[in-house]
Amino acid sequence: MLYHSTNNPAHRVDLKEAILRSLPPDNGLYMPDTLPVLGPEFWAIWRELSFQEIGYAVAHAFFNEDVPAAALKEIVEGTLAFDAPVIPLAPGDHILELFHGPTLAFKDFGARFMARLMGWLVRGDNRELTVLVATSGDTGGAVASAFHKVPGTRVIILYPKGKVSGLQEKQLTTLGDNITALEIDGTFDDCQRLVKSAFLDRDLSERLNLTSANSINLSRLVPQSFYYIHSARQLPEGVEPVFVIPSGNFGNLTAGLLAVQLGLPVKKFIAATNLNDVVPAYLKSGNYHPRPSTATISNAMDVGAPSNFARMQALFGNSWDAMRAKIEGVSFTDDQTRAGIREVKSLYNYEIDPHGAVGWLAARKWRASNPGNATITLETAHPSKFLDVMEQEIGKGSVEIPERLAILADREKVAIQLPANEGTFKDWLTK
Repeated sequence: MLYHSTNNPAHRVDLKEAILRSLPPDNGLYMPDTLPVLGPEFWAIWRELSFQEIGYAVAHAFFNEDVPAAALKEIVEGTLAFDAPVIPLAPGDHILELFHGPTLAFKDFGARFMARLMGWLVRGDNRELTVLVATSGDTGGAVASAFHKVPGTRVIILYPKGKVSGLQEKQLTTLGDNITALEIDGTFDDCQRLVKSAFLDRDLSERLNLTSANSINLSRLVPQSFYYIHSARQLPEGVEPVFVIPSGNFGNLTAGLLAVQLGLPVKKFIAATNLNDVVPAYLKSGNYHPRPSTATISNAMDVGAPSNFARMQALFGNSWDAMRAKIEGVSFTDDQTRAGIREVKSLYNYEIDPHGAVGWLAARKWRASNPGNATITLETAHPSKFLDVMEQEIGKGSVEIPERLAILADREKVAIQLPANEGTFKDWLTK
C-alpha cells in the first residue's frame, strides 16, 4: 500500500518511508491511500475473537501487502501481552482501563507495536535509527520502555520542564543506555515544534536516520484501534457504544475513527479536554484556532496545536458538518476535574486519574442528555502516576503504587536542559 500526505495527495511513499521518516516534507501527515475495511466474515465472529485475534485482523487489513503474516502475528502478540478490561461502574457507565502495560499508560499499545514494526522494517540495515519523541507525559515513558536496549536505536525524548508529574519524569530520565531525555524550557507544543523542525530539515533527517515515535507516526495509531473493537464487543449485542476520549494530541480519537472505517458501529465520539479546548471550540464554531497550551492537572492533554487534527479533517473530507455529526466536544476546568476524582471515588470506590476524570465528567454529561446510551470512557493512565493530585483529593495512601513504578522513585534523574530553540536543538543533535 502507498501512503500520501494530508497536505498533498500527489506525494506518495511506501510503508517503510511512511513509518521510518514519519513526517512528509510538506509538514502534512501520512495517510493510507486506501482505508481498509474488515469484511462481513470478521464481523460475523468478532465477539468471539480474542484481543490478539482482533489485533491481528486489524493489522493485517492495514499492512498485509507489506509485512508477512508470520511477522505481523509476532508483532501483534508482542504488543498485546496485557489486557484492556472494561470495568462497569453503573448501568451504561463503563471504564476502559488502558494502563495495564509496562509503563501504566495507553501509550504502551502504540509504542510496543511501533518498536516491533520498525525493527522488522530495518532488519539487515546497519545504520543506527534515531527515534525522536515529544511528550506531555506518558508517550515518552512508553517509548523509552519499548525501545530500551533495542540494538541499533537511539531514543531522544523531549519533555516540557516542570510540566510532567514526578513519576512520569522518572520514567523518562532514569533508564539510560540508548535513552536520552531533553528537558525543554517551554511547553509540549514547543517540544513538538522542535521534533517537527528536525524532520522538515531533510538533510538532517537523512543524515541522522531520524524517525518519530509521536502519534504523527501512523504506526502508533493502528494498534490503538485494536482496543476500540475489543471493548465494544464486551457490550450487549446491538448496543452501539459512545466512546469518551480524554484528548490532547487527538491520536487516540483518530484511532477510534480508523476503527469506524474498518466497520465498527459507534454511535458517537466525545472529545473530552481540559482548558486546552481547541478542537471542542472548532466543533462548536467551525473555526480552528491553535494557541499556546495552558498547564493543567491533566498534563498529558495540555496541547494547544493537536497534530492529528489534520488526519481528522482528512477522514471527514474536510467537512465541519460531517465531523461534528460524529464527534461532540466538551471541556472541563481543573476544579471540575478534581471534583470528578472525588465523586468517582465516593460513588463507586474507584480511583480515576485526572485524565480519566475529565472523560468521566463528559460521559456523565452526555448520558444526562441522552438516557439509555452506553458510554465507554477511556482511562488512559494509572492514577498513581499523578499521586500528588490523587492524594490531595481522596487522601494520602489512597492509591496503591504498582511496584514497577514505585522502584523509580529513588532513581536519579538524568536529563539535558535545552531552551525551546530550533537552532540550539539541531546543534545538539548533530553533536
